Amino acid sequence: MRITIRDIQKMKAAGELIPMLTAYDATSAYLGEQAGVPMLLVGDSMGMVIQGHQSTIPVTLEHMIYHSQIVVRSTEKAMVIGDMPFMSYKVSTEQAMQNGARLMQEAGVGAIKMEGGEFIAPTIEHMVRAGIPVMAHIGLTPQSVNQFGGFRVQGKDKDTAEQLICDAQAVQDAGAFAVVLELVPTELAEEITNKLKIPTIGIGAGPHCSGQVQVFHDLLGLFPSFGPRHSKKYADAGQVMKDALTQYVSEVKAAQFPTAENSSKMSQEIIDEIHRLWR
Repeated sequence: MRITIRDIQKMKAAGELIPMLTAYDATSAYLGEQAGVPMLLVGDSMGMVIQGHQSTIPVTLEHMIYHSQIVVRSTEKAMVIGDMPFMSYKVSTEQAMQNGARLMQEAGVGAIKMEGGEFIAPTIEHMVRAGIPVMAHIGLTPQSVNQFGGFRVQGKDKDTAEQLICDAQAVQDAGAFAVVLELVPTELAEEITNKLKIPTIGIGAGPHCSGQVQVFHDLLGLFPSFGPRHSKKYADAGQVMKDALTQYVSEVKAAQFPTAENSSKMSQEIIDEIHRLWR
């Protein structure tokens, strides 16, 4: 049985902190589930860490469906949430419901995630009523990075803080089962968490949220030269992998790999037969 939105909300009610991790392929999905992560987010952050773009904007719905299928297929218990990519849900409620339904039907995710607060709340309400569980996402919403002028902390002044509170209340009232708070001051994230009944999942929002989400590649240090402030490098896996590959290249060039231990043999009788074929 997979973890459901009811399980996640029970964790919030019990005061149990909720870890969430991004996953984009069979390896990250398998490792995340084996580590005990209850929620795996197939994030549109794949645009940056998988596809090599500077933002999430180029990610398409087809990309999300493809990668979500892999993560669902590679797991058994974790709840898999698929990101709705840029402009796949903001043209109209009908567009959002059609594309959300595709993620559910074709990829098999247990829920979808949408960026936006008050303005997207009516769409969330329609989708939830139609049977599509929605995780909301407010604060720094990466799909609006061009409007924000970069990846900046949101809600630092009175007006923007009040707007984030209104956004949080609006998405809860619309039926979202949880809300991501990204790059929000610690004090504001704590206030929102205390006021809401649904779980808050922080990323760069301090320690007082109901849970935390981080990018797989950031936690493992897969890009040694990059590490966002809101993340923690739990392993220097990128350097370990680079060193291993460098050694591989060196051994191949020096004829040190493969050895007899890495090779297979055949009987002398077959070898003789093969030699006769070339005569």
